[in-house]
Amino acid sequence: AGPPPARRGRAPDAPRPPAVGPRRTGVQPLRIALAQVAPRLGDLEANLARHLELIEEGRDAGAGLVVFPELGLTGYLLQDLASEVAMRLDDPRLASLAGATRGLSAVVSFVEESADHRLFIAAALLEDGELRHVHRKVHLPTYGMFDERRFFAQGAMIRAVPSRLGVGLGLAICEDFWHLSTPQLLALDGAQILVNVSSSPGRDLARTHEVGLGTAGSWRGLMRTYAQLTTTFVVFCNRVGVDESLSFWGGSEVIGPTGAQVFGAPMFDEGLFTVDVDLADVRRERISLPLLRDERPELVAREFRRLVAERAGLAADETAEVGSTPGFDVAVDP
Repeated sequence: AGPPPARRGRAPDAPRPPAVGPRRTGVQPLRIALAQVAPRLGDLEANLARHLELIEEGRDAGAGLVVFPELGLTGYLLQDLASEVAMRLDDPRLASLAGATRGLSAVVSFVEESADHRLFIAAALLEDGELRHVHRKVHLPTYGMFDERRFFAQGAMIRAVPSRLGVGLGLAICEDFWHLSTPQLLALDGAQILVNVSSSPGRDLARTHEVGLGTAGSWRGLMRTYAQLTTTFVVFCNRVGVDESLSFWGGSEVIGPTGAQVFGAPMFDEGLFTVDVDLADVRRERISLPLLRDERPELVAREFRRLVAERAGLAADETAEVGSTPGFDVAVDP
Protein backbone atom coordinates (compact mmCIF):
# COMPACT_ATOMS: atom_id res chain seq x y z
CA ALA A 1 0.00 0.00 0.00
CA GLY A 2 3.02 2.29 0.44
CA PRO A 3 3.54 5.05 3.00
CA PRO A 4 0.67 7.37 3.94
CA PRO A 5 0.37 10.75 2.23
CA ALA A 6 2.85 13.36 3.39
CA ARG A 7 1.51 15.90 5.84
CA ARG A 8 2.74 18.66 8.11
CA GLY A 9 2.06 19.34 11.75
CA ARG A 10 3.48 18.86 15.21
CA ALA A 11 3.71 15.44 16.75
CA PRO A 12 1.60 14.57 19.83
CA ASP A 13 3.07 15.61 23.15
CA ALA A 14 3.46 11.99 24.24
CA PRO A 15 4.11 9.77 21.21
CA ARG A 16 4.07 6.03 21.73
CA PRO A 17 7.50 4.32 21.47
CA PRO A 18 7.74 2.95 17.92
CA ALA A 19 8.91 -0.56 17.20
CA VAL A 20 12.22 -1.11 15.51
CA GLY A 21 11.52 -1.30 11.77
CA PRO A 22 13.04 -3.85 9.41
CA ARG A 23 16.19 -2.94 7.56
CA ARG A 24 15.64 -2.21 3.89
CA THR A 25 17.16 -4.59 1.39
CA GLY A 26 17.99 -3.85 -2.21
CA VAL A 27 16.87 -0.70 -3.98
CA GLN A 28 13.34 0.55 -3.47
CA PRO A 29 11.35 3.76 -3.03
CA LEU A 30 12.27 5.97 -0.11
CA ARG A 31 10.42 8.90 1.43
CA ILE A 32 12.74 11.68 2.59
CA ALA A 33 11.65 14.43 5.00
CA LEU A 34 13.54 17.73 4.84
CA ALA A 35 13.32 19.61 8.14
CA GLN A 36 13.81 23.18 6.96
CA VAL A 37 13.88 24.73 10.43
CA ALA A 38 14.82 28.04 12.05
CA PRO A 39 16.78 26.99 15.14
CA ARG A 40 16.99 29.22 18.19
CA LEU A 41 20.54 30.50 18.57
CA GLY A 42 22.24 28.89 21.56
CA ASP A 43 19.06 27.21 22.87
CA LEU A 44 20.01 23.57 22.71
CA GLU A 45 17.07 22.32 24.76
CA ALA A 46 14.42 24.08 22.64
CA ASN A 47 16.05 22.90 19.41
CA LEU A 48 16.32 19.36 20.74
CA ALA A 49 12.61 19.35 21.55
CA ARG A 50 11.81 20.61 18.05
CA HIS A 51 13.97 17.87 16.50
CA LEU A 52 12.10 15.22 18.49
CA GLU A 53 8.77 16.63 17.31
CA LEU A 54 9.81 16.65 13.66
CA ILE A 55 11.28 13.14 13.78
CA GLU A 56 7.94 11.91 15.06
CA GLU A 57 6.13 13.94 12.40
CA GLY A 58 8.38 12.44 9.75
CA ARG A 59 7.63 8.96 11.04
CA ASP A 60 3.89 9.64 10.91
CA ALA A 61 4.33 10.81 7.30
CA GLY A 62 6.05 7.55 6.37
CA ALA A 63 9.56 8.97 6.01
CA GLY A 64 12.51 6.60 6.09
CA LEU A 65 15.04 9.44 6.30
CA VAL A 66 14.66 12.78 8.11
CA VAL A 67 17.34 15.42 7.44
CA PHE A 68 18.03 18.55 9.52
CA PRO A 69 20.29 21.50 8.55
CA GLU A 70 23.80 22.39 9.68
CA LEU A 71 23.90 23.21 13.40
CA GLY A 72 20.16 22.71 13.59
CA LEU A 73 20.53 21.82 17.27
CA THR A 74 22.32 25.05 18.19
CA GLY A 75 21.97 27.77 15.56
CA TYR A 76 24.84 28.91 13.37
CA LEU A 77 26.33 32.21 14.55
CA LEU A 78 27.51 30.84 17.90
CA GLN A 79 31.02 32.28 18.14
CA ASP A 80 31.92 32.19 21.86
CA LEU A 81 28.71 30.29 22.67
CA ALA A 82 30.04 27.23 20.87
CA SER A 83 31.65 25.71 23.96
CA GLU A 84 28.47 26.17 26.00
CA VAL A 85 26.29 24.13 23.63
CA ALA A 86 28.89 21.53 22.61
CA MET A 87 28.11 17.85 23.20
CA ARG A 88 30.37 14.84 23.40
CA LEU A 89 29.20 11.80 21.47
CA ASP A 90 28.22 10.10 24.74
CA ASP A 91 26.02 13.02 25.83
CA PRO A 92 22.65 11.76 27.14
CA ARG A 93 20.84 14.42 25.10
CA LEU A 94 22.29 13.03 21.90
CA ALA A 95 21.41 9.54 23.08
CA SER A 96 17.79 10.61 23.64
CA LEU A 97 17.66 11.97 20.09
CA ALA A 98 19.11 8.74 18.73
CA GLY A 99 16.53 6.81 20.73
CA ALA A 100 13.77 8.56 18.83
CA THR A 101 14.95 7.10 15.51
CA ARG A 102 13.76 3.54 15.99
CA GLY A 103 12.42 2.43 12.64
CA LEU A 104 13.95 5.27 10.63
CA SER A 105 17.14 7.21 9.88
CA ALA A 106 17.89 10.84 10.72
CA VAL A 107 20.76 13.23 10.03
CA VAL A 108 21.26 15.91 12.70
CA SER A 109 23.95 18.54 13.18
CA PHE A 110 25.49 20.00 16.32
CA VAL A 111 28.73 21.19 17.93
CA GLU A 112 30.77 18.14 18.91
CA GLU A 113 33.38 18.33 21.67
CA SER A 114 36.14 15.75 21.33
CA ALA A 115 37.89 13.98 24.20
CA ASP A 116 40.75 16.50 23.94
CA HIS A 117 38.24 19.41 24.01
CA ARG A 118 38.39 20.45 20.38
CA LEU A 119 35.11 21.73 18.96
CA PHE A 120 33.81 20.52 15.59
CA ILE A 121 30.81 21.30 13.43
CA ALA A 122 29.41 17.79 13.15
CA ALA A 123 26.63 15.87 11.42
CA ALA A 124 25.50 12.51 12.76
CA LEU A 125 23.58 9.66 11.18
CA LEU A 126 21.16 8.25 13.75
CA GLU A 127 19.41 4.95 12.98
CA ASP A 128 17.24 2.51 14.90
CA GLY A 129 18.08 4.14 18.23
CA GLU A 130 21.85 4.30 17.71
CA LEU A 131 24.49 6.76 16.57
CA ARG A 132 25.84 5.12 13.40
CA HIS A 133 28.27 7.66 11.95
CA VAL A 134 29.64 11.17 12.56
CA HIS A 135 31.07 13.51 9.95
CA ARG A 136 33.16 16.46 11.13
CA LYS A 137 33.13 19.44 8.79
CA VAL A 138 36.37 19.32 6.83
CA HIS A 139 36.39 22.68 5.04
CA LEU A 140 35.86 25.70 7.32
CA PRO A 141 35.39 28.99 5.43
CA THR A 142 37.25 32.09 6.55
CA TYR A 143 36.34 34.42 3.69
CA GLY A 144 33.63 37.06 3.33
CA MET A 145 31.28 36.90 6.29
CA PHE A 146 32.66 33.57 7.54
CA ASP A 147 35.15 33.02 10.37
CA GLU A 148 34.63 29.36 11.30
CA ARG A 149 38.28 28.41 11.83
CA ARG A 150 38.47 30.92 14.66
CA PHE A 151 36.07 28.80 16.72
CA PHE A 152 36.19 25.26 15.32
CA ALA A 153 38.70 22.56 14.44
CA GLN A 154 38.81 20.98 10.99
CA GLY A 155 37.61 17.44 10.41
CA ALA A 156 40.14 15.03 8.97
CA MET A 157 38.09 12.27 7.38
CA ILE A 158 35.61 11.82 4.51
CA ARG A 159 33.82 8.48 4.56
CA ALA A 160 30.62 6.97 3.19
CA VAL A 161 28.66 4.70 5.51
CA PRO A 162 26.23 1.79 4.97
CA SER A 163 22.72 2.51 6.24
CA ARG A 164 19.53 0.73 7.16
CA LEU A 165 18.08 2.18 3.95
CA GLY A 166 19.93 -0.42 1.90
CA VAL A 167 22.28 2.10 0.26
CA GLY A 168 25.43 3.94 1.24
CA LEU A 169 25.12 7.49 2.59
CA GLY A 170 27.71 10.24 2.30
CA LEU A 171 27.44 13.14 4.75
CA ALA A 172 28.86 16.59 4.09
CA ILE A 173 28.37 19.96 5.75
CA CYS A 174 27.82 23.16 3.77
CA GLU A 175 31.30 24.38 2.68
CA ASP A 176 32.44 20.78 2.19
CA PHE A 177 30.44 20.81 -1.06
CA TRP A 178 32.35 23.80 -2.39
CA HIS A 179 35.33 21.48 -2.83
CA LEU A 180 35.21 19.00 -5.71
CA SER A 181 36.95 16.22 -3.82
CA THR A 182 34.15 15.82 -1.26
CA PRO A 183 31.33 14.41 -3.42
CA GLN A 184 33.79 12.43 -5.54
CA LEU A 185 35.36 10.72 -2.53
CA LEU A 186 31.99 9.93 -0.98
CA ALA A 187 30.62 8.45 -4.19
CA LEU A 188 33.75 6.39 -4.84
CA ASP A 189 33.53 5.17 -1.23
CA GLY A 190 30.07 3.74 -1.85
CA ALA A 191 27.57 6.56 -1.31
CA GLN A 192 24.42 6.40 -3.42
CA ILE A 193 22.82 9.29 -1.54
CA LEU A 194 24.87 12.40 -0.80
CA VAL A 195 23.46 14.45 2.08
CA ASN A 196 24.62 18.04 2.48
CA VAL A 197 23.33 19.87 5.55
CA SER A 198 23.76 23.62 5.36
CA SER A 199 23.36 26.98 7.07
CA SER A 200 23.73 29.09 3.95
CA PRO A 201 22.97 32.78 4.41
CA GLY A 202 21.50 34.82 1.59
CA ARG A 203 23.98 36.91 -0.41
CA ASP A 204 24.13 38.71 -3.79
CA LEU A 205 20.51 39.84 -3.47
CA ALA A 206 20.89 42.41 -6.24
CA ARG A 207 22.14 39.91 -8.82
CA THR A 208 19.86 38.23 -11.36
CA HIS A 209 19.56 34.46 -11.13
CA GLU A 210 16.98 31.83 -11.97
CA VAL A 211 15.57 32.07 -8.44
CA GLY A 212 16.48 35.68 -7.77
CA LEU A 213 19.12 34.94 -5.13
CA GLY A 214 22.78 34.56 -5.98
CA THR A 215 23.59 32.01 -3.33
CA ALA A 216 20.65 29.78 -4.28
CA GLY A 217 21.64 29.86 -7.95
CA SER A 218 25.19 28.84 -7.09
CA TRP A 219 24.08 26.00 -4.84
CA ARG A 220 21.67 24.64 -7.42
CA GLY A 221 24.39 24.58 -10.04
CA LEU A 222 26.71 22.68 -7.69
CA MET A 223 24.12 20.10 -6.69
CA ARG A 224 23.02 19.33 -10.22
CA THR A 225 26.62 18.96 -11.36
CA TYR A 226 27.60 16.68 -8.47
CA ALA A 227 24.46 14.52 -8.82
CA GLN A 228 25.07 13.99 -12.52
CA LEU A 229 28.83 13.41 -12.35
CA THR A 230 28.58 10.99 -9.41
CA THR A 231 25.22 9.49 -10.52
CA THR A 232 23.84 9.78 -7.00
CA PHE A 233 20.88 11.38 -5.30
CA VAL A 234 21.88 14.68 -3.68
CA VAL A 235 19.89 15.80 -0.65
CA PHE A 236 20.41 19.44 0.35
CA CYS A 237 18.84 20.66 3.60
CA ASN A 238 19.29 24.37 4.34
CA ARG A 239 17.93 26.28 7.30
CA VAL A 240 15.75 29.38 7.42
CA GLY A 241 15.35 32.20 9.93
CA VAL A 242 17.78 34.80 11.26
CA ASP A 243 20.85 34.65 13.53
CA GLU A 244 21.53 38.25 14.52
CA SER A 245 22.56 39.86 11.21
CA LEU A 246 22.45 36.72 9.05
CA SER A 247 19.33 35.64 7.16
CA PHE A 248 19.06 32.08 5.85
CA TRP A 249 17.12 31.27 2.70
CA GLY A 250 16.09 27.60 2.88
CA GLY A 251 15.37 26.28 -0.59
CA SER A 252 16.16 22.69 0.40
CA GLU A 253 16.25 20.29 -2.55
CA VAL A 254 16.56 16.71 -3.71
CA ILE A 255 18.36 16.14 -7.02
CA GLY A 256 18.21 12.84 -8.89
CA PRO A 257 21.20 10.96 -10.35
CA THR A 258 20.50 12.45 -13.79
CA GLY A 259 21.00 15.96 -12.40
CA ALA A 260 17.28 16.79 -12.56
CA GLN A 261 15.44 18.28 -9.62
CA VAL A 262 13.12 15.83 -7.87
CA PHE A 263 11.85 18.30 -5.27
CA GLY A 264 12.45 21.87 -4.16
CA ALA A 265 11.24 23.37 -0.89
CA PRO A 266 10.11 27.02 -0.80
CA MET A 267 12.61 29.70 0.06
CA PHE A 268 12.49 31.27 3.55
CA ASP A 269 9.54 29.11 4.74
CA GLU A 270 9.92 26.84 7.76
CA GLY A 271 8.41 23.37 7.53
CA LEU A 272 8.86 19.62 7.13
CA PHE A 273 8.75 18.77 3.44
CA THR A 274 8.55 15.21 2.14
CA VAL A 275 9.56 13.75 -1.19
CA ASP A 276 9.54 10.21 -2.58
CA VAL A 277 12.55 8.95 -4.52
CA ASP A 278 13.15 5.68 -6.34
CA LEU A 279 16.56 4.39 -5.31
CA ALA A 280 16.57 2.13 -8.37
CA ASP A 281 17.25 5.29 -10.40
CA VAL A 282 20.87 5.12 -9.23
CA ARG A 283 21.30 1.65 -10.72
CA ARG A 284 19.68 2.63 -14.00
CA GLU A 285 21.82 5.75 -14.37
CA ARG A 286 25.10 4.08 -13.41
CA ILE A 287 24.55 1.28 -15.94
CA SER A 288 23.63 3.64 -18.77
CA LEU A 289 26.22 6.29 -17.86
CA PRO A 290 29.13 4.56 -16.05
CA LEU A 291 31.05 7.71 -15.13
CA LEU A 292 31.86 6.52 -11.63
CA ARG A 293 33.06 3.16 -12.92
CA ASP A 294 35.47 4.86 -15.27
CA GLU A 295 37.06 7.14 -12.67
CA ARG A 296 40.80 6.56 -12.11
CA PRO A 297 41.39 6.99 -8.36
CA GLU A 298 44.84 5.41 -8.56
CA LEU A 299 45.89 8.01 -11.15
CA VAL A 300 44.40 10.86 -9.09
CA ALA A 301 46.12 9.61 -5.94
CA ARG A 302 49.48 9.44 -7.74
CA GLU A 303 49.14 12.97 -9.11
CA PHE A 304 48.03 14.31 -5.73
CA ARG A 305 51.12 12.81 -4.11
CA ARG A 306 53.24 14.58 -6.72
CA LEU A 307 51.47 17.89 -6.13
CA VAL A 308 51.84 17.64 -2.35
CA ALA A 309 55.55 16.94 -2.67
CA GLU A 310 56.03 19.82 -5.10
CA ARG A 311 54.10 22.29 -2.96
CA ALA A 312 56.16 21.29 0.07
CA GLY A 313 59.40 21.76 -1.86
CA LEU A 314 60.24 18.07 -1.51
CA ALA A 315 60.27 17.43 -5.26
CA ALA A 316 61.00 19.41 -8.38
CA ASP A 317 57.95 21.24 -9.71
CA GLU A 318 57.41 19.82 -13.18
CA THR A 319 55.36 22.82 -14.28
CA ALA A 320 57.53 25.56 -12.75
CA GLU A 321 59.82 27.91 -14.62
CA VAL A 322 63.42 26.90 -15.13
CA GLY A 323 65.47 28.24 -12.24
CA SER A 324 62.59 28.53 -9.76
CA THR A 325 63.33 27.77 -6.12
CA PRO A 326 61.65 24.82 -4.35
CA GLY A 327 58.06 25.61 -3.46
CA PHE A 328 57.76 28.42 -6.01
CA ASP A 329 56.33 28.32 -9.53
CA VAL A 330 58.43 31.18 -10.86
CA ALA A 331 62.12 32.00 -10.88
CA VAL A 332 63.21 34.37 -8.11
CA ASP A 333 65.64 37.12 -9.02
CA PRO A 334 68.93 36.81 -7.10
